[in-house]
Amino acid sequence: MSFLGGLFNDPFYQRTDPRKPEDIDDAEVIISPDTHRENRIPPGQTRTKKWPVLDAYGTPSINLEAWTFEINGLVERAQKWTLDEFMKLPSVRVFADFHCVTRWSRLDNVWSGVSTREVAAQVGFKPEAKFALAAAYDHDWTTNIPLEYFLMEDALFAWAHDGRPILPQHGGPVRLIIPRLYAWKSAKWIKGITLLERDESGFWEKGGYHMRGNPWAEGDGERFRWQGGE
Repeated sequence: MSFLGGLFNDPFYQRTDPRKPEDIDDAEVIISPDTHRENRIPPGQTRTKKWPVLDAYGTPSINLEAWTFEINGLVERAQKWTLDEFMKLPSVRVFADFHCVTRWSRLDNVWSGVSTREVAAQVGFKPEAKFALAAAYDHDWTTNIPLEYFLMEDALFAWAHDGRPILPQHGGPVRLIIPRLYAWKSAKWIKGITLLERDESGFWEKGGYHMRGNPWAEGDGERFRWQGGE
């Protein structure tokens, strides 16, 4: 098969221009606010029509029958779900863009899954909780997220992308999606969230990545700590 043949047989390749929020005619779909921007590509980014695969260690092998997802730390009721139990929680769909710190942006994604707000309601976050530390099945990989971003309306634990189950290489069976931060905060292969009072560096943050990671921050976005702030 030729290179172009393989490219256009890629089910994730976008063959049309990205839809605008007003093109989404389903009132139940949550529209991420950043999709309303006149220019939806943050500074220093370039649109990709593909869905690149990036990770620290490669795709882990996950036994779906043994998969669990746990919320603990500063919560009223720590809980753990099996995959079947988690899939039965109330679900949402979110129309959002996706920005990788390696300078590509994939516009026009519809994610399906469980809202972070739903999970928060299930366990009850304590008032002193200010940060979420996400843990993954990827060699206990972690990333930290300020709670105000974690609990935004467009944040969710996604199990489907554009109507199809998320494949393992893209973080399936369930991955975190935080549309308003760089994609490394959208942890693949999610297995748990710990609520913290004080911020704690995750895998990439310990190596110098920004503690927040807002792609729309002044200048070139919050890619690395030496670019200003924490």
